[in-house]
Amino acid sequence: MPNLINSQKIALIGSKSAELAAALAIESSELEFSDIALFLVSAKEGIVSADLAKWRTARELYIPSLVVICDLLTSEIDFEDMTAIAGKMLDPVANPYLVLHSDEGAPAALIDLESLEISDYSTGSKVMRPAEPEHVELVAEFRTEYLEDLEDAGEDAFAAGLLFPALPWVEGTRIGIDQILEYLKKIPVSS
Repeated sequence: MPNLINSQKIALIGSKSAELAAALAIESSELEFSDIALFLVSAKEGIVSADLAKWRTARELYIPSLVVICDLLTSEIDFEDMTAIAGKMLDPVANPYLVLHSDEGAPAALIDLESLEISDYSTGSKVMRPAEPEHVELVAEFRTEYLEDLEDAGEDAFAAGLLFPALPWVEGTRIGIDQILEYLKKIPVSS
């Protein structure tokens, strides 16, 4: 199965790598030869030392990297808390999205902190809609922090391996998949 995005070499590191590879319809490559790395961080199990070593290797090689937070349905730690933990254990991460929950407490949608658009997955398929005023107020502080991170880092910081977005992924749903694919499209393929 070839990689879906521009024939990129994509390294998947951490728990649930095989599951995310299947969801993205890609094969994982060796980190040292990859165009981009996806570091899967379990909200339930945290980050293991072997993954920390691979993170350091990716930083030495300036490989653009996404931090993908998984196990959000089976953990008591939520996305925002786990990104804070990942930011302390790895390097500071940027949160371009926040998870919105259903009335029952399950992840149901993502709000884009740059555009304030909501990707609603509560019906099983993605429905885009603008954020309502209460959502805008709820995410205002996170949005300010994210926009400052972007401004400080510069426009091409992610592709240069200097800005590390943290994205949620809820296994068995599309939550996070579309957003990961968008970031993969931002990385040029090396020769």
